[in-house]
This record gives sequence, structure tokens and C-alpha cells, in this order.
Amino acid sequence: MTTTQALLVSLLKNKASINQASSQDKNQALQAMADQLLAEKDHILQANQKDMAQAEGKIGQVMQDRLLLTESRIQDMAQGILDLIDLPDPAGRILDQYEATNGLVINKLAEPFGLIAIIYESRPNVTSDAAALALKSGNATILRSGKEAFQTSQAIVTALKHGLATSPIPDTVLELVQDTSRASSIELMTAKGQVDLLIPRGGAGLIQAVVDQATVPVIETGTGLCHIYVDASAKLDMALNIVENAKCDRPSVCNAAEALLVHQDQAPSFLPRLEDRLGGRVELLADDQAASYLQQFTPGTEEDFHTEHLDYKLSVKVVPSLEEAIDHINSHSTGHSEAIITEDDQAKAAFTRQVDSAALYVNASTRFTDGSQFGLGCELGISTQKMHARGPMGLNEMTTYKYVIAGNGQIRQ
Repeated sequence: MTTTQALLVSLLKNKASINQASSQDKNQALQAMADQLLAEKDHILQANQKDMAQAEGKIGQVMQDRLLLTESRIQDMAQGILDLIDLPDPAGRILDQYEATNGLVINKLAEPFGLIAIIYESRPNVTSDAAALALKSGNATILRSGKEAFQTSQAIVTALKHGLATSPIPDTVLELVQDTSRASSIELMTAKGQVDLLIPRGGAGLIQAVVDQATVPVIETGTGLCHIYVDASAKLDMALNIVENAKCDRPSVCNAAEALLVHQDQAPSFLPRLEDRLGGRVELLADDQAASYLQQFTPGTEEDFHTEHLDYKLSVKVVPSLEEAIDHINSHSTGHSEAIITEDDQAKAAFTRQVDSAALYVNASTRFTDGSQFGLGCELGISTQKMHARGPMGLNEMTTYKYVIAGNGQIRQ
């Protein structure tokens, strides 16, 4: 038996203690986890510095930012855990209740999945977010971190388990896989009958590998090829602020803008102003028409418009109409987040009705597609699929449901 299989066996033995835990016990555990995360922040930062040193020269500067932890980021992680305490416990809530014509009372109740596995890459905050969301929703958790963030993830899990050890919830409901080889990922992907739900968090390669190889149920957290469309009626000052924020705030995250579409009537004035605003920070991958309004650019290719750059790069295209923008987005997007900048109510309605993505923004940055920004406390990922969960996945998305039917002796005739 491998170490990963041993962890699965242990979790299966102990998952009832969290699947059936009371809201009060779970909230006590969350408080203890948050407190211990802060108490051990120095140890976590030291581990993170080791990961950062090993990543030097192996991953780009922008991706190093995803890996980096600071005291402020650890405080945000702890606050994300604490925010869950004030949210309703999703387990056991009544989703629907009605009486059938035969007198049976039908209750549809939310309940935990049981054991959730998360495979993720270089985002250490996923460790605490996933553990906390799973616990509050009543699920045991097995985490499999990427090797780039393993020492950081190990330190975080150690702190969380120390917190659990002082709470009514045993620390055996949370485990971190010690093997960072591909073999451990495959073990989780194929642990049918043990893992009730698998969620991959990472780049396109990881997500596709999980979707292709998993024999357990998977929620696909897709890549974020997010678009912004500047409509003919857009206020350009607003558009400049939104594009700059969506691209430059944190280009390494999945809700950062990767492609910009500009209506042809706005392009002559907007694109030079955008180039000036970005001040050379962003490489503009421009189509022929967009390039004619820019001083510094790189000729854009069709492949660029299918690429999640995760860097200071922005694909730019001029379009003749709203309809062309919508068609382009629907044929190039990964279904994550898209924005329209417009003052035209008909354009707003057409965009939000016809664009097929999980989150659609009108006159706002795509950077808001985030569990904390949506009031979910924290998130387990952004689902770009349509079944069970879509968009930021919070507590409610960590539950399934069952029917409980009450009768008074009915038999089917």
C-alpha cells in the first residue's frame, strides 16, 4: 500500500466525524484553524522562502508571485477561514419540500459529498481555502500540492492540523499527500469508491489531464481566458481604468483579462490612450487594425487569442460590431469571465444574454470573480462547466443532496 492509499484508508475511517459534525463544532474548528495559521506564520513564511528559492530561474516572475506568501497574505488566508464561521452551514439545509398527491412528504436535503480530493499547483492559499471550505460543508479532505509549493503547503497543513487537534473535530479529516510525483495524482484520479469528488486547480495541462484520466467525479475549474469588450457607447475613462485593473492588478490569476476587443468607432481614440496608460508594462498582441493605432505592439496571431497568457500580455482586436464581439468571445473564451464597457442598455442586455460564460460583468473589472468578492468567504475554484457548479465554488457547491420521504403507510398500487 502506498502512502497515498494509506491516507485514503485513514480518511475513509474518520470521515463520519466531519460528515456528521454539528455547526457549532465545525465553527470551533475553523476558529482554531485560523488562530493556529497566524500563530505559525513565521514557520509558514520560512517554508515559503525555501519554495521560492527553489523556484528561482524555473518559473517566471509573474508565476513566482502566485507562489509567494507574505504576512499580509497569510492574514487574508486566516480571515477567509473566519469569514466562513458567519455563513450558514450548508449541510442539512432543506432545498425543497412538498407533498405529493399520494400524501408523501418529499424533502430534498443538502448533504456533504463525503471525501473531497483537490489537486493543485503553485497557489499556497488554496491549501487553507480548500481545507476550510471542505470542513464547514462537512467533508473530509485530501490535498495534493504541486512540488513547487509543497514545503509551504506542508507548513500550512501542519498549522491547520494543530488547530484541529484543539477542537472538537479530529485532525484526521484533513491530509496532505506526501508524494508529489505524477503517480500520486493518478491514485487520486482513479480512487473510485473512495474519493467522492475531485477538483483540479491549476493550469490547462493539469486540468485536462484530470478530465481525461479521472474515473472519479470531477468538477472542472477551467482556465481563465477572460475578455473585455469596449463598446461604441463606452465611457473611455471608465474603460481605461477597468482594462488596466483587469490586466495589471495580478496578471498571474485566472480572472485577469487576457483579450481586449474594441469597437471600431472607439479604436482611434481609445487604443492610443490605452497604450499611454499602460506605459509599456504590457505587451500588446495586436491584430492588423488595432496595430494601426499603436506605436509599440507585437503582431497578434490567432493562437494568441486562444491563449491564457498569465503574464503582462494582452491580445487586442478591433471589431465592427457588438455581434462580432459576442461571436469572437463565444468562440475563443474558456467560459470564465467576460466584461462589456457600455452605456447602451440594449448592448448590456444582448451581451449578458448571449455570451456563454460563468461570470459576466457590465462596466466592472473581471478581477471580481472570486469567492471572497462574491461574499462566499473563500472559494475552492472557479468552475467553468455547467453541471452542479458554475463560477466561484463556495460552501453550497461543496454539497450534494438526497431525498427524505415521509409517509403514513402508503404503498404503490
